[in-house]
This record gives sequence, C-alpha cells and structure tokens, in this order.
Amino acid sequence: MIVVTGATGNVGQPLVRILAAAGEQVTAVSRRPPDVDAPEGVRHRQADLADPESLRPAFDGADALFLLIAGSGEDLNPGAILDAAKSGGVHRIVLLSSQITGSRPEAASHARLRAFEDTVRQSDPAWTILRPSGFASNAFQWIDPVRSQRTIAAPFGDIRLPVIDPTDIAEAAAAVLRDGDHAGRTYELTGPEPVSPREQAQAIGGALGTPVRFVEQSRAEARAQMLRFMPEPVVDGTLDILGEPSAAEQRVSPTVERILGRAPRTFADWAVRNIDAFR
Repeated sequence: MIVVTGATGNVGQPLVRILAAAGEQVTAVSRRPPDVDAPEGVRHRQADLADPESLRPAFDGADALFLLIAGSGEDLNPGAILDAAKSGGVHRIVLLSSQITGSRPEAASHARLRAFEDTVRQSDPAWTILRPSGFASNAFQWIDPVRSQRTIAAPFGDIRLPVIDPTDIAEAAAAVLRDGDHAGRTYELTGPEPVSPREQAQAIGGALGTPVRFVEQSRAEARAQMLRFMPEPVVDGTLDILGEPSAAEQRVSPTVERILGRAPRTFADWAVRNIDAFR
C-alpha cells in the first residue's frame, strides 16, 4: 500500500489517480476532506502532519510513502513523522522537496524542507528526493484578473524559468514509488523549456482564444501584493529567484524524460488543460 500525503493538492490529487489506475492500493491523506470523490478503491484518512499520532492509522500496513510538506513546514517534526511511518511498516519514502534546497542552500524560506531532506537521508527506509522547479499551476493566482479584465500583472516580465506541470511531478513520483531502483537518489524536475511571465500570459490568452494583456509590476509592487498571503522571507526569496535566477535555476533538467520516457509538458499544454479556471 502507498500512502500519499497532501492528497488534495496540485500534485497529490493526480498522483492518487495515477497510482489507483495502475492498480496500487492507495491511502490518501489530507487535513481536510477531499473536494472530489476519490478513485474507486482509494481510502481517505483525515490527518495532520503537525500531529504525527494522527498519521499512525494511515501508515498501518503501508509499504511506501509520498511525503509532501505544505507551506513552510515550520510546525512539523521530521523525525516524529518518519518514526510514525516506520512503525506502520513504511520502507520506501519519496519526499517532494524543492529545487531551491539545492540551488540556494542558504535560503531561510526552505530551512525546514532542508531539515526534512537531511532526516530522510538518515532514515532507515529507502528514500528518493524530488526537487521540482516552480509549478505551472502558480498561474492560478491570475484567475481573477484574467476573468474580470483579461489582464495579468507580474514582475520580471521577460525572465524565463523552466516551470513544471504538477501532473508531470505526479507521474514521476508514481514511477519512483513503484520502482525501487530510484532509491538513494535526488532528482531535479523541470519543464521542457524556460518560459517568462509575459509568455505565460500569451499562452493563457491563446488557450482562451482572446488576448490577455500583460502588465509588468515593479518588485516593490509585487512584494506588497505577495505579503498579503505569504511570509516575508518566502516573498523575498521568491522575488530573488524570479528576478535574478541562477544558471542552475534556468537550466532544463532531463530527469522527467529519463523517468517517464517522454518530454515534460509545456506551459502551453498546462494552460489548455486548465483553461476552464480562467474563463
């Protein structure tokens, strides 16, 4: 049995579907009840990573764990979570980390995620760490202005980064969870090509069949907006990456294609598949 935490999110939800379609027994774990019905045969357990004891019923009898840390993870205890997993029988762990833990090891915003990486590497179960780049689904933040004004505002309009479709992350995670040959490896996952915010706006407009105007924000304007819903260290770290990415953060990784045997999906592919959200 495979346990998937964060099972209602952009990665967890498609991962549950993929594993279930492949015939795996799946336990989907989330803090809140799912918004949609789980695939047939999937059991749901409501639990919180901040309360490791609440996880034990979900882990009971499990072989593998997909571990997704929501937010900054500051209130989480990596050791306690892994102890609960091991006591339930888990002997293979796939941790969803972030490209930033490798490209910017000093970033305060990802300190807890680095602690999880360190703890997983020192644990008894076999482990694999996935470090994806920025998610294509971050474009959902533009839903309201696209719907109301056919406009997208963002900073650093022409800086290009290889954002990844969360479904590609889910498919890669499913392959790794089902194949022990990936144990002990850290994989960086990116999309197939760098894309700028201005190009993302064009792709969303193309999928809508109507132009979407791009308005470039200053860093200060973007920072003020982001501080409404993100902690200050995360905001500043995110803006540093968006505005002055390193060569490593702009590089396209071949790992998705190596794992899946096909190229990762483009941002335009993601936009077409999710365009109903912007209508």
